Amino acid sequence: MQALAASFQEITVAIISMVTDIAFSQVRVLGVDVEWAVLWMAVPMLFFTVYLGFVNVRCFPLSIRILKGRYADPDAPGEVTQFQALTTALAGTVGLGNIAGVAIAIGIGGPGAAFWMMVIAFFAMSLKFAESTLAVKHRTILADGSVFGGPMYYLRAGLEERNWPLLGKVLALSYALCAIPQMLVYTQVNQAYSQLSAVTGLEAPWTFGFVLALAVALVIIGGIRSIASVTSRVVPLMCAIYLLAAVTILVLHAGAIPGALVSIVSGAFAPEGVVGGVIGVFVIGMRRAVYSTEAGTGVSTMVHAAAKTREPVSQGLAASTEPFFDTVVVNFMTALVIVVTGAYQLEGLNDIQITSAAFGSVIWWFPYILAVCVLLFAFTTIISWSYYMSRVWAFLFGHSRLSMYVYRVLFCVALIPGGVLTVRQVIDFIDSLVVLVTIPNIIGLYILAPTIKRDLRDYLAGVAAPK
Repeated sequence: MQALAASFQEITVAIISMVTDIAFSQVRVLGVDVEWAVLWMAVPMLFFTVYLGFVNVRCFPLSIRILKGRYADPDAPGEVTQFQALTTALAGTVGLGNIAGVAIAIGIGGPGAAFWMMVIAFFAMSLKFAESTLAVKHRTILADGSVFGGPMYYLRAGLEERNWPLLGKVLALSYALCAIPQMLVYTQVNQAYSQLSAVTGLEAPWTFGFVLALAVALVIIGGIRSIASVTSRVVPLMCAIYLLAAVTILVLHAGAIPGALVSIVSGAFAPEGVVGGVIGVFVIGMRRAVYSTEAGTGVSTMVHAAAKTREPVSQGLAASTEPFFDTVVVNFMTALVIVVTGAYQLEGLNDIQITSAAFGSVIWWFPYILAVCVLLFAFTTIISWSYYMSRVWAFLFGHSRLSMYVYRVLFCVALIPGGVLTVRQVIDFIDSLVVLVTIPNIIGLYILAPTIKRDLRDYLAGVAAPK
């Protein structure tokens, strides 16, 4: 078994190194070396925010009303409610990207990295709206009611409507080929095992992966309805538990909060000991924010496409709240906890261990609560991603029962070695894959921007019209 693990790690390290070199090569801007991927993903967030008239701000109250079910149509086509679609999407983003991601960002870039994560999340709301609107507009609904949607479908159908059918097919296929390796959801398995191992002393990564794979299999066999049923109950509960623990820590450190806020803001513009200065800390925050929000990747649009609605813009607005909840709210709370306790300054800690140390500095048994939250976060994230990748798989290999059965088996088996890799290997690999899928998706979004803007204008006119 040890020889097998060693061989697996050697091969994986070589692949990760090659993919990372491509994804995070740098360009020189204003005398500073900046990863081209950062610019590629930051620009569309800014563009769609301005182009759509700050839809993330002016339509936020309407988005909340949509989530409350005010405009719900129970007879509309789809498989899950709009709220269930959001909680399933949040299950894939609110979790280790927030608990471990913030800790990783602060550990590398200091408190200022958290500031840039929240700034990026604000603009990411508009990009999330754009891609989710297209996902519902161009979804495919089979005779049995099953829904298939996402970038593969809206790139192909949307560009065909714009008389660019060949480009649409090329971008759709490119997206699917870049996305399918992400069925290796190693980050969730790795960080869940890291926290469990730190708290319990468990040293059995292969056993942990096997047990987790079995638990995931029991849920994903039931498809999106089973997944949504679990996430719509577990996500609000685990968020409440986590935020309650965080608030408790902040209350006990109330006097340190003003200083922590100053550290976060000043660290964003005058970082100490960070390679690249302000640009360096921005890059670190950007990388973590993109993984946390998934805006521009098109991944979560696959579940938004399954929402019961006749209005694509309606679900787009509901989806736009994702970055707000998962990054602005949860990330901010996590960042404050880490900074007020000073856990990021402790030697020898990285990734989620920083967050665990912050929780444990107040009440000794808090890391156990965090371990439970991490396991729940990891579990719900994994089952959400199982759905996302099933849509990519179906696009490439067909919708037949045999095809989907093979996919579910492969997905669960692929979870098993997740706890074996080091955190740096996992983070670099996942970040690289995130970058690659944004290339075809963002190209298509730029081309389809006029369509999105027109649909938004028409929908808002209809909502404002007297009934």
